[in-house]
Amino acid sequence: MTLPSDDTIVRYRRSDTGRVALELFPAGQHRDVSNTDSLVQVKLAGEPYAAGFGHGHTMRNTPSLDAFRFHHQESGKTTLTRPDGCRIEHQLTPRGGVFEVVTTFINDSPKPVTLEMLSSFSLGGIVPGRLRVHRFRSVWSAEGRLDTQSIEQLHLEKSWAGAGAFSERFGQIGTMPVRKWFPFVAVEDTEAGIVWGAQLAWAGSWQMEIYRQHDDVCLSGGLADREFGHWMKTLAPGESLVTPPAIIACVRGSLDDLCDRLTAAQRCNVPAIEEDLPIFFNEWCTTWGDPQHDKVVAIAKRLKGTDVRYLVIDAGWYKAGTTEWHRSHGDWIPSAKLFPQGLEATAAAIREQGLVPGLWFEMETCGADSAAFSKTDWLLKRDGVPVTVGHRRFWDLNNPQVVAYLTERVIDLLERGGFGYLKVDYNDTLGMGTDDPDGLRQQVLASYRFFEKIRERLPELVIESCSSGGHRLEPSMLARTAMSSFSDAHESPEIPIIAANLHRLMLPRQSQIWAVLHKADSDQRLAYSLAATFLGRMCLSGEIAELTDAQWQLVLRAQEFYRRAAPIIKHGTSRRSGAMGESWRHPTGWQAVVRTSGNEALVVLHAFENAPAKVNFPLPPGTWRVVDEFPQRTGEVSEWTIEKDFSARVALLQRTK
Repeated sequence: MTLPSDDTIVRYRRSDTGRVALELFPAGQHRDVSNTDSLVQVKLAGEPYAAGFGHGHTMRNTPSLDAFRFHHQESGKTTLTRPDGCRIEHQLTPRGGVFEVVTTFINDSPKPVTLEMLSSFSLGGIVPGRLRVHRFRSVWSAEGRLDTQSIEQLHLEKSWAGAGAFSERFGQIGTMPVRKWFPFVAVEDTEAGIVWGAQLAWAGSWQMEIYRQHDDVCLSGGLADREFGHWMKTLAPGESLVTPPAIIACVRGSLDDLCDRLTAAQRCNVPAIEEDLPIFFNEWCTTWGDPQHDKVVAIAKRLKGTDVRYLVIDAGWYKAGTTEWHRSHGDWIPSAKLFPQGLEATAAAIREQGLVPGLWFEMETCGADSAAFSKTDWLLKRDGVPVTVGHRRFWDLNNPQVVAYLTERVIDLLERGGFGYLKVDYNDTLGMGTDDPDGLRQQVLASYRFFEKIRERLPELVIESCSSGGHRLEPSMLARTAMSSFSDAHESPEIPIIAANLHRLMLPRQSQIWAVLHKADSDQRLAYSLAATFLGRMCLSGEIAELTDAQWQLVLRAQEFYRRAAPIIKHGTSRRSGAMGESWRHPTGWQAVVRTSGNEALVVLHAFENAPAKVNFPLPPGTWRVVDEFPQRTGEVSEWTIEKDFSARVALLQRTK
């Protein structure tokens, strides 16, 4: 069965044994393969594992899967059944130029069954040409490094006899879904100019696989399986399990073209106040965990009348005595010492200056110096004791008492104080999970429900997702929030590198980028920091009350320019060029990001150490003129002069023909 959808052909092929394959390819690009790789991958406990020397590094193509046969297909839903009554439904839903895939396993047998593996998607029929695999690595404060290797470098050539089943299985374990890898994979045929790719929308343990046994290369992904992620799920008769959704696509073009489609398909929860991409001030890099009423009000007065809309009170507002911010969260009682008139008075004072007050919570965990840390019946356990990571433990969000507690301490406080902005942080991971082998998955679903509860109570609240910066930059969390912290890189020179990387993985309108300003900064350094925020959402912090008048005028000029650039940041598509060294901590060379929307373009150029005197970068077709520039106007378009290392320039261009 072949289904055209926009410029992509969706082809289902059925083998003589009843196995059904799913293949995607660009319209007019017909490809035939002899192998029929199943559109679903599944493994049940107690049943044999696959041959081919794969046991231990893949659970694909097991006898559990072989027992399922095609039953029927209707409206994008393919149903597979097996003799004992178990049923699998594979739902493919077009969404513009991409497809959402969800798999449901239904136990209609008379006995309980235990899943060890169930894929969200499985895509076959990728015929080898010159195939390259693209992935994105991620570590704390260094998110989004592109990793590209050929199929041969990954050691995934077909063996001489085809007897070996080879797999590159990767992912992450725990509740920081963007840790080591983003939940993304792409395979590019460099001869044919075709790219296949997928993203998973899941905030827990996940895996992707690049698989090869026969001539074609196959991709699959979903929940991390028993071997990789310590996961199992027992379904009683009549019970079912739905996988996290995957977004898949196939394009004729480049990796950037694929990423444009995948990011365009991402959803976000945006209240009306967010439509024009307002500017933030977060006091974290001003007080460093020691916010106080007088300090916050002084910041608000400095920001009055500027283009800044939100003022966010970050961590530490709940500290008691000499406790530290990262050890005392969980009780959520405002500090009477820091806020003697109460948080409500501080929020009101912020609003008096024309700003929207915001507040930080790390609501899913509690710290060692909080009373909450000892509520062991309310905490997630492994080996019979609370899971403790450093100074943190994790609430059991499936416990109704915990939900009631957090509703009172978090949602009621936000509502009572009139806060219009919530920053949700998450600073450690649940790792392999709990005593229940399905406990981690259940915790993620409960976390989603609490976000939904916040939205139901406070529909106009703007929610930011932060997880030690960028550890939750995946589609399911992006969909539940207005924006996310791009990284915990607050003041470091690699900020523009990280911010540019993320254009391939999330929409810049959801990527909140720090510009930490200091009185000791030169104008060049201020401009370098401010320019990076044009790669996403401008978030200011630092010593703004101590800046000179000249420095403050430069900051105000950047804000005014950002307001003009916001429509391009919101609606455009990006292309990056440059010549950089391998180190991000000590960057060399330069980069330019050109973001285009219609007949307008925004160029953000950063020079690092040992940058050349002049650089050239490609622009979209047409003739372009400079409309405005920051920090100063030069009139140059595609060739820019670089006067100093670690400098930056931003330009707004218009196409004249």
